[in-house]
Amino acid sequence: MMQADYKNWMPKGMAATFIGAAAGSWTAAGALHSLMPEGKGKQALTAGAAASGVLFTGMSVWSCLMYRAFDYNGKRQMSRQIIEGIAEYVDLPEGGTCLDVGCGSGALAIAVAKKNPHARVTGIDRWGKEYASFSRALCENNALAEGVLNVSFLQGDALHLDFEDETFDAVVSNYVYHNIPSKDRQKILLETLRTLKKGGTFAIHDIFSRGKYGDMQAFIKKLKEMGYEKADLIDTADGKWIGKREAIWMGLSGSALLIGRK
Repeated sequence: MMQADYKNWMPKGMAATFIGAAAGSWTAAGALHSLMPEGKGKQALTAGAAASGVLFTGMSVWSCLMYRAFDYNGKRQMSRQIIEGIAEYVDLPEGGTCLDVGCGSGALAIAVAKKNPHARVTGIDRWGKEYASFSRALCENNALAEGVLNVSFLQGDALHLDFEDETFDAVVSNYVYHNIPSKDRQKILLETLRTLKKGGTFAIHDIFSRGKYGDMQAFIKKLKEMGYEKADLIDTADGKWIGKREAIWMGLSGSALLIGRK
């Protein structure tokens, strides 16, 4: 029986790079110590290689722990908990439509489609080289494995969505916008929200720290001034989906769910 493969939010290639760099640094440190003649140059080069070894060893351990935590079918299953948690906030009307921005391996779009079998979900992504194992074909295969027919996937750009204003009854996203180089991520949020119908709902999960997004309370106030019926930010790194200590060592502090109604 075919099984869905939602991959891992920590790419194997990144972990392998850190492990390789650590091994190379320690090998270099050992070679320098054994082969170079005594002197300040030897001490400096050996110390530098050893420092790189310590750094990359730490990054290797961190990436492996991240991979373990994000494993969709592993013991912690943080990614599954987050995906299913977001989907719980999406209730679509009969024949309604939903857009998932940055759908990756299709997990969130499929979860929303399963919860709303009477509606239609569209997932878009640019499927860049950073996550080379993610693709449109992977999303479609995962939908097929899950037996979900009310979902489709398209190539797209979160900065310039190829949809008219007020197209969808709901928009969702998970851990996408903080990965996009931008000085104004609130503008990216507005690009997503413009595709939402009047009365439509949104559930966007990301790292909404001030350093990445600026003042989100001011943004929520702006949405309400624009006529949005509801807009709230729910902390998800306080034990809701992510433990406080986990959020710190995983670099996920500031994780929150932006929800509301237009």
